[in-house]
Amino acid sequence: MSGTDSPRSEQEEGRAFMPKFDAAGLLSAIVQHAETGEILMFAFMDREALDKTRETGLAHFHSRSRGRLWMKGESSGHVLRVQQVLVDCDQDALVVEALPEGPACHTGARSCFYRALEGDELRRID
Repeated sequence: MSGTDSPRSEQEEGRAFMPKFDAAGLLSAIVQHAETGEILMFAFMDREALDKTRETGLAHFHSRSRGRLWMKGESSGHVLRVQQVLVDCDQDALVVEALPEGPACHTGARSCFYRALEGDELRRID
């Protein structure tokens, strides 16, 4: 390493994948439709979920409520086929570009972001 190189500059500008998990061991993951750009959902990934996603090409996440790994669509069949993973500058957040096989939201909505805030109320936008 030269005098100007540091682990931080390597993490922020280098080629090495060095994910920065938070104190709970999690990364934020935004799922975006790979073709339309629509935001489909938000979830967390731990090391196991990230490794399983990279290994299988299907989106896996860490369920904080269940306290375990889960594959999106494991019960509904509405999997997310990962096309690309984008990594932010600090390597503490991801954008997972995926092709959904069915609704992305557990409510049956196309996206988990199906309501807009208007004043103090929510309005459905799907």
